[in-house]
Amino acid sequence: MKTLRQLILIAFVGLFSINCNAQTTNNTDMDKVYEFIKACKTYYIATVDGDQPRVRPFGTIHKFEGKLYIQTGKKKRTAQQLKANPKAELCCFNGSQWVRLSGELVPDERVEAKKSMLDAYPELRSMYNENDANTIVYYFKNATAYFSSFTSPDEEIKF
Repeated sequence: MKTLRQLILIAFVGLFSINCNAQTTNNTDMDKVYEFIKACKTYYIATVDGDQPRVRPFGTIHKFEGKLYIQTGKKKRTAQQLKANPKAELCCFNGSQWVRLSGELVPDERVEAKKSMLDAYPELRSMYNENDANTIVYYFKNATAYFSSFTSPDEEIKF
């Protein structure tokens, strides 16, 4: 027969394991979104320009310090639109399944974040530099991804 102390310890260990699994799952879920977008190579990102949605192709998706990042130039309309309204949504399709990822895009002005992005996409170094006044990277905050297809139910992932 187990003592009260043993039962409390078992309950505590069980709760701790559940919490650890939840954190691991969240990172794994974000990784799933990242891997899907990365494999598609091109995604389309929508921003708001006044009362008009604007959509354009992008190709930068990067993980840095446990967050999902994109990159653009501060001089571009995308950056100006995100400054006025940080809400955005991207969408990409691999031929049978698509993902829509929405959330707020938060600028990260740190050189380390910019350098990490540009190191992952060295072809951008002819146009951007982590120390210039134009390069800007954003990370997704309050993100929700929906994986969809014509043959299976939607899957929702939040991070």
